Amino acid sequence: MRRALALLLLTAQTPGGPPAKVAASIARLFGPGARVDTLQVDSGSVLRVSRADSLLGFAAVGNVLGKDQPITFLVAIDPTDRLKDVDILVYREPYGGEVAYEPWRRQFRGKSARDSLRVGKEIRSISGATISVHAVTIGVRRVLAQLTAWHASGAIR
Repeated sequence: MRRALALLLLTAQTPGGPPAKVAASIARLFGPGARVDTLQVDSGSVLRVSRADSLLGFAAVGNVLGKDQPITFLVAIDPTDRLKDVDILVYREPYGGEVAYEPWRRQFRGKSARDSLRVGKEIRSISGATISVHAVTIGVRRVLAQLTAWHASGAIR
């Protein structure tokens, strides 16, 4: 599990907030004006997203190996540990980029760590992107489980 979360975020070393792609993703998912704080948890980082005194949710960046190249993605959850959205930040493979398309990502919304998130069941496959679909789904499941566990334990709040 740590391997899938190895590249959670580099924001702790980035003065002034998250890198541009992560910041754009957070703004799209949580709305403009969202404040982002970086929390160090275990060996990774989690973004706490809020506006004024209201917690909007949490987000973490993960990497999975596609066929040959890493796929970098962001998982965002709301305060009730429901998946708000998945965003593909960097897709490096020559094929299978359809996993970044909104219609495919939409099926993750509202899911929780209790959902099985299995390709062919809750998550549909994409012809020509089978490896990417499986890799991203496994990565999302792992990051979602870790965020939920950290939130339940009080490690993030």
